Amino acid sequence: MAEHPDALNAEQKTALRGRLLEMQEELRISLRERSAAAAPVELDQTTQGRLSRMDAMQGQAMAQAAVRRAEQQLVLVAQTLRHIDDADFGCCEDCGELIPMARLQRDPCHRLCVPCAEARELG
Repeated sequence: MAEHPDALNAEQKTALRGRLLEMQEELRISLRERSAAAAPVELDQTTQGRLSRMDAMQGQAMAQAAVRRAEQQLVLVAQTLRHIDDADFGCCEDCGELIPMARLQRDPCHRLCVPCAEARELG
């Protein structure tokens, strides 16, 4: 894709790179913290009752799901960091229009403008 006439400038990309690096560090910390909660549940009936074990297993399942989401987000952040210097970075992958900077500042991993993201959700 050719560079958009209103493409992001170097200062904007630097700010977004900083945001991505912050996100990456937050996700790594979150993964370290959640890994302990995702560990296998002890099923010793002598140390805890059936409902306590069920609660522990439910907590473990929720922690495992959170770990998977954080791992997926970490991959997405790494991919975005690899492509931040591309000429078309910040352009919607569907329509080619520039994604508003405010949207990218909230989450630099966005690859769609709002109208295209909404169209995908509805379609």
